[in-house]
Amino acid sequence: MAEELTRNEGTDAAFTLCLNAQAVPGTQWTEGQDAILSDAGFAAAAETIRGWPGHAETPLAALPALAAETGVASLHYKDEGSRFGLGSFKALGGAYAVARLLQKELSTRLGRAVDMSEITSRAIPEAAGITVCCATDGNHGRSVAWGAQSFGCACVIFIHATVSEGRKAAIEAYGAEVRRTPGNYDDSVRAAQEVATAQGWFVVSDTSYPGYMDVPRDVMQGYELMAAEALDALDQPPTHIFLQTGVGGMAAAVTAQAVRRYGANRPRIILCDPDQAACFLASYRTGTRTAVHGDLGTLMAGLACGEVSALAWEILQDHGDAVIALSDAAAVAAMRRLAFPTGGDPALVAGESAVAGVAGLRLAMADPEARALLGLDEASRILTFGTEGDTDPGLYEELVGAPASQIRSTP
Repeated sequence: MAEELTRNEGTDAAFTLCLNAQAVPGTQWTEGQDAILSDAGFAAAAETIRGWPGHAETPLAALPALAAETGVASLHYKDEGSRFGLGSFKALGGAYAVARLLQKELSTRLGRAVDMSEITSRAIPEAAGITVCCATDGNHGRSVAWGAQSFGCACVIFIHATVSEGRKAAIEAYGAEVRRTPGNYDDSVRAAQEVATAQGWFVVSDTSYPGYMDVPRDVMQGYELMAAEALDALDQPPTHIFLQTGVGGMAAAVTAQAVRRYGANRPRIILCDPDQAACFLASYRTGTRTAVHGDLGTLMAGLACGEVSALAWEILQDHGDAVIALSDAAAVAAMRRLAFPTGGDPALVAGESAVAGVAGLRLAMADPEARALLGLDEASRILTFGTEGDTDPGLYEELVGAPASQIRSTP
């Protein structure tokens, strides 16, 4: 039975913490995990992505005042809001997977090996006859649409009932057709697969399931670039990494980079679920990949996923140490705290799906038992990932109380 504690039910500070009984200190990176995410795969992804026009490393912000306020030695925030102008880290995964898919499919159709440079330079007109599609709550779909537009293929994106009109318009701006489906994110995943099968399209999903593994592996391999940039920039390795989940692809990619880099001395990995879509909480409770159902109604739209990715689970069942399920209110409080800092910290534009890691840290550090269970103290060095900026500008202004432009112009 997994060790668990619940605090402040019914209040803004409510959270549930569950330890992962399967995560044993010193667990080695396995051959099976290396078949999912590897140093060689990362090297190929990094070389490709760094060659794209507009590539620039995103900033790693030090937040000493927030660290002191929280009670840890240091706190760093990898700010992905500027990645390729798409507003989120998803640019690293979806677009890279589109490029890899086109390379493979065009090699088959043309009967020769197609070089990646031919894809990124749009040197093969036959790409226009290929359609890629995916389900999304916003950011992944924008990345896939951008990749399709950049590399010259057609694109159809499926969104579920509660995805905002602002996010829909942002995807359409990259030339994709957007179709809204009933139900939640997981329903839209199934709808995308059904239509793709009937139409002969290619699904570029960031979640994996039996029979669909290769493309999500490429998506996750692209995400590792974000983790490598952050770890390279730190003077000392972090003791803890707090990661928001969704289906778990991003969290697995960061974890993979940390485990392969540090081995048995890896940081503790703390996952952070929205409490209305807490699929990792359910999975760590049972010790097996477990879905949650319902409308998954959370403000953290990018994390509103009820089913853990099969590939992500292969990594996080061994190397994720705990999960914290937290409220929308805790996320909004973290957004505002980053936007209006004290003590000289930089002002940061962090979207509602970017801050669960920061929110989880603040909740855990405020509770003595949670601190002890997670091994947190005044010597802890924390790394978090701000996975999106204001990807829905209107919603951001409503939640924070000021437009992102005002926050960015803060001296």
